[in-house]
Amino acid sequence: METLYPIVRFFQSGGVFMYPILLIFAIGLAIAIERYVYLTIVRVRNRGVWKRVLPLLEGGMYDNAREFTIRSDAAMSKILGYGLSRAKQQGSGDEVQMAMEEGLLEVVPRLEKRTHYLATLANIATLLGLLGTIIGLTEAFSAVSAADPADKANLLSASISVAMNTTAFGLIVAIPLLLAHAVMQTKASELVDALEMTTVRLSNLISTGAVADKETP
Repeated sequence: METLYPIVRFFQSGGVFMYPILLIFAIGLAIAIERYVYLTIVRVRNRGVWKRVLPLLEGGMYDNAREFTIRSDAAMSKILGYGLSRAKQQGSGDEVQMAMEEGLLEVVPRLEKRTHYLATLANIATLLGLLGTIIGLTEAFSAVSAADPADKANLLSASISVAMNTTAFGLIVAIPLLLAHAVMQTKASELVDALEMTTVRLSNLISTGAVADKETP
């Protein structure tokens, strides 16, 4: 309880701008958690799909692989499904890759969805902190101008200390949000790179004849 009191006092002394900054932090935290969980699930499911589909492709079980991707709703299944459907129509390796790239265009926006909001919220938190400090300093100088000369120095230093709390809180919120933005961007980029690698590998398998149009056993 003794540890919590200075935090509450710091928050209350910052003025009304502390509340929108706190709201921004709550929204950013919710987005970061949702994105982290979503991207982690996508990564695990993509790896599971590829482990199941690759042996089928290498064994020439074309129909089995295509049926598996149809039943799965993973991001990689959609991309592989585009490619395998095109291969079913006797498409070349380049045509299969182009079909998968079309699927990639549908998947990538979902991977990067809402991530850019984290950087925007971090910038807003910083600017609100600066705005709160400027307004606080303006009010402080106005109050000090009418005070007794002997008390002006103490009043001014106390007012500046309180006004700076808003900037400090804005930075406290902005820094974690920027770090979360960097982490989410990295995770999304890794997933996109893995999906692009998959399109290349499948088109290579088809062009080298490793994927034969065999009937389902």
